[in-house]
Amino acid sequence: MKNKLALYLQLIRWNRPAGWLLLLWPTLSALWVASHGFPGWHLLTVFTLGTILMRSAGCCVNDVADRDFDRHVKRTAQRPVTSGALSVREALIVGAVLALLAFGLVLTTNTATIAWSFAALAIALAYPFAKRYVSMPQAVLGVAFSFGIPMAFAAVQSRVPLLAWLLLLGNLFWVVAYDTEYAMVDRDDDLKIGMKTSAITLGRFDVAAVMLCYAAYLVVWAWALPDMLRQSPVFWVAMGVALLQALWHGWLIRRRGREDCFKAFRINHWLGFAVFAGIALSYLGR
Repeated sequence: MKNKLALYLQLIRWNRPAGWLLLLWPTLSALWVASHGFPGWHLLTVFTLGTILMRSAGCCVNDVADRDFDRHVKRTAQRPVTSGALSVREALIVGAVLALLAFGLVLTTNTATIAWSFAALAIALAYPFAKRYVSMPQAVLGVAFSFGIPMAFAAVQSRVPLLAWLLLLGNLFWVVAYDTEYAMVDRDDDLKIGMKTSAITLGRFDVAAVMLCYAAYLVVWAWALPDMLRQSPVFWVAMGVALLQALWHGWLIRRRGREDCFKAFRINHWLGFAVFAGIALSYLGR
């Protein structure tokens, strides 16, 4: 039983919180913007736990979908489903339980949020298979990893205004940036097995494209966010910190070394945290 629990935790990447943090910060940022400040403990709890649960469920589906590919990639060959330590059935059951728990949290919100949760689930399930057919599957992941934004607005305002979609668009650029860094780690292996990724599609323009995506993310968010935030010095300091981090990532990946690209990916959540902190502190200081 102890060994099984260890395998389940490995399956959902429990020891790698970077994944759910990348989902969490833009979602919480949207919650704060939609609420014009602190959203209350109920919604904060729902979206924080929901983010962790859905990211974990997504890992289960992803590992099942990619099990035949992952065994050819050094970094992923020992994942529980790929190595045979867990069966496909077990992984899907774990994923389903986690998704149901997340849906239980959504049921405590409102009708609009519940309705949008079905769209979020459909996109999350589609992503693992996009890598077979779409030359830029990172864009599909970008939508999936940004869908907490319209759901946050729906939970607070019972509607999804244009602002939410603009923030989703900006966040999509950020996801493409950091997931391209991630794809750069496995580029050689992915070329051998025929996997489609942005790192392969972009070729020698990969680093430039990553930096342009970082710039687009920060510009769209800075432009789209309410005037009250743009008038706050704290917000611009936070955006400056985020920009410096993006430039550092560009320095790390400039030579396309595996370890440096993986490091750039792993620390990306600090960039998202900087933006969230700027938003939350700006509202706090009103």
